[in-house]
Amino acid sequence: MTSIFARAMGDDFHRLHPQLRRRFSVGLDSGEMCVGRGVMDRVWHGPAFVKPFLALGGTRNILVPRTGRRVPFTIENVPYTDAYGRETVTFVRTFALPGGERRFDATMVHSAERGCVLDYLGTHQHLASDLHLSAEPDGSLLIRSGEHRFREGRIDVRVPELIGGEAEVRESYDDTTGRFRIRVRVTNRYVGPLFGYEGSFTAHYADVRSLGVRAGLRPVREEIRA
Repeated sequence: MTSIFARAMGDDFHRLHPQLRRRFSVGLDSGEMCVGRGVMDRVWHGPAFVKPFLALGGTRNILVPRTGRRVPFTIENVPYTDAYGRETVTFVRTFALPGGERRFDATMVHSAERGCVLDYLGTHQHLASDLHLSAEPDGSLLIRSGEHRFREGRIDVRVPELIGGEAEVRESYDDTTGRFRIRVRVTNRYVGPLFGYEGSFTAHYADVRSLGVRAGLRPVREEIRA
């Protein structure tokens, strides 16, 4: 068995930089977890009218409603088996912003049915997004979001493009500094940029089988619908 990211990328996975291959091999098979620590040079958001939506999402750890520069940053990628028996990897990002920490939570599974990585956002997995991963010619990783869906109780609807955001994540490894570089942009095709951050971090790996998943890292509610 390979990681959920290697399964989604197929042969393209082997075109990634070796350090990216290790980072995205985190899973139950490898038995490794990865914690990245660094600094985001900039955390930004778009026009003033998007702030209420970011603030609302921030109540469930979806996106970040504040901005800052030189922001200390932590990302925790920890694999576990969820309540439905699926291999899951956390993508919990913590930003030490002025006024207090803010989290941007996601948990990811591989969806053979959808042919991609499925990204559940927030503490209650209300939003599910298709993620399409590819290796760039320089060995960096490009992630683009696809369809978004909202689930709560019996509600199960596709998020329309008018109010949805398209995410683009670029992650690379700098051999000179020994650091991962990341740039995230979320945009709406009608109103433009909504939210993003960019910076760098170093990664530390540990045995998840001995350490387990720390309290507060898993979502409060898990969603079975893909």
